[in-house]
Amino acid sequence: MAEKKIRQIAIYGKGGIGKSTTTQNLAAGLAERGKKIMVVGCDPKADSTRLLLGGLAQQTVLDTLRERGSIEELANILKDGYKGIRCVESGGPEPGVGCAGRGIITSIGLLERLGAYTNDLDFVFYDVLGDVVCGGFAMPIREGKAQEIYIVASGEMMALYAANNIAKGIAKFANKGGVRLGGIICNSRNVDRETELLQAFSKELGTQLLYFVPRDNIVQHAEIRRKTVIEFSPDTRQAGEYRNLAAAIDENKEFAIPTPMEAERLEQILFEYGLMDGIDPYAERI
Repeated sequence: MAEKKIRQIAIYGKGGIGKSTTTQNLAAGLAERGKKIMVVGCDPKADSTRLLLGGLAQQTVLDTLRERGSIEELANILKDGYKGIRCVESGGPEPGVGCAGRGIITSIGLLERLGAYTNDLDFVFYDVLGDVVCGGFAMPIREGKAQEIYIVASGEMMALYAANNIAKGIAKFANKGGVRLGGIICNSRNVDRETELLQAFSKELGTQLLYFVPRDNIVQHAEIRRKTVIEFSPDTRQAGEYRNLAAAIDENKEFAIPTPMEAERLEQILFEYGLMDGIDPYAERI
């Protein structure tokens, strides 16, 4: 019998766009579908698993290494969260010392050595810091650890600039690592013509707008209580949205090498959808 292939997915996007919230609610939705999941937090803030663990202060890989010198057991760095989702936080160096991206490289190496990638897993998610696609933060793409990338964006200008830059990183490493873009996830900010803009942006990149997550204050209420929306208020419309996002990821078959835009083309699209009103993208640059 052939060994089951684990779907390893990296979630990228502009800092503050809601990657960690989206990833944790998505993981909860997949767990409800009976999927076995591991979430690897790749942000030095170590907040990628907080909602799944009920706010438990997760001991990070780098902190554990600093304290112990070595890690010989998965139990030292891996905790089970909501519906058995396995949670790991890479952590980062002491402020002002070293490269934060090293935590990702160290963590994935340790997880592999200690046998964390068990055959019963269906998904592994890497929640990656901001829009940094260089150095250690590009490791899930560069080394082929993640075969699928999803970019969380919104209809805001800087979120789309960041998404386009991430697409450049994916295109660069696509042939070497086999990584593909699975689509854009819109974490809505309720800006004008947001759905149309994200659809046009995705089409230009050669990918799909996989799902549009509407804005709802219940997300903040759940976060204050250190829970995903699905756990905090399972019967709400927003919980249903995250379940639908989980289904979209689970059933997605469309993967592509993106075709990132030049700055002029991106600005033209933003202009067409009203994000640059009063700015002439064709004006002569000084």
